[in-house]
Amino acid sequence: MLLLAIPGMLIILAFQYYPLWGNVIAFQDYQPYLGVEQSLWVGFENFKIIASGDPAFLNAVQNTLILTAIQTVIVFPAPIVVALVLHSLLSNRLRQLVQSIIYVPHFMSWVIVVAVFQQVLGGTGMINNWLRMNGFEAINIIGNVEAFRALLTSQVMWKDTGWATILFLAVLSQIDRSLYEASAVDGAGRWRQTWHVTLPGLKPIIILLLILKLGDSLTVGFEQIILQQSAVGVDASEVLDTYVYNNGIIGGNWGVSAAVGLVKSVVALTLVLLANKIAHKFGEEGVYKG
Repeated sequence: MLLLAIPGMLIILAFQYYPLWGNVIAFQDYQPYLGVEQSLWVGFENFKIIASGDPAFLNAVQNTLILTAIQTVIVFPAPIVVALVLHSLLSNRLRQLVQSIIYVPHFMSWVIVVAVFQQVLGGTGMINNWLRMNGFEAINIIGNVEAFRALLTSQVMWKDTGWATILFLAVLSQIDRSLYEASAVDGAGRWRQTWHVTLPGLKPIIILLLILKLGDSLTVGFEQIILQQSAVGVDASEVLDTYVYNNGIIGGNWGVSAAVGLVKSVVALTLVLLANKIAHKFGEEGVYKG
């Protein structure tokens, strides 16, 4: 078993741990033609630039936090609701059909997902063409700054909600059926069974995924946003990941961008550790014990 794990461990070491060495760029005035070893060491100067209140950086932080809050409140519970609905279906064939349909978008790249939404909601998309044909005024959705966050959220839900239900359905299938029978004998209806049996059964996996979500909270979809940034502008769409790309790779400010990425990683790790401690206080294992 250990020998079989070696290839996977090597991949993790090569692509997850070894690149951590690149964080040294955050403490340098990094120049690609000089490399890490010869670039000038500047200490915490890059972090001072971030802390000085750069308007572009503050805008990226604000957009990131807003999108994180929206997606945590709306996107995270969506698979739970879908799983509960599918679990309540009496027909296995119907359940499998619905599962197969809602799983499909997960396997599409963000390029395809964005293209689908543009074909449906774009200025020359299906909906606007229908509106024009019937004498109505076209609706600007793709390029609408005020609707951009709602658009991002709907895309994430459409793409990933079906896939995320797999975990919750797996947990639901493991709940002892005798608990439902006992609650029914005690007079509990469907809603009380859901509240007192189903949700407590889901609580460990919900807490675990919520902790992991906190660790990924400052990452709100680089590829998804960068593909649509030109339609709404940088002010409305810039998040930390696109800020790193636009200022590092495009702008050449490698050190500052690396510093932003390092700070984001440290904050994410802190959130995971803190959330895990809180989970232990409530008697849950969380991501790890101890």
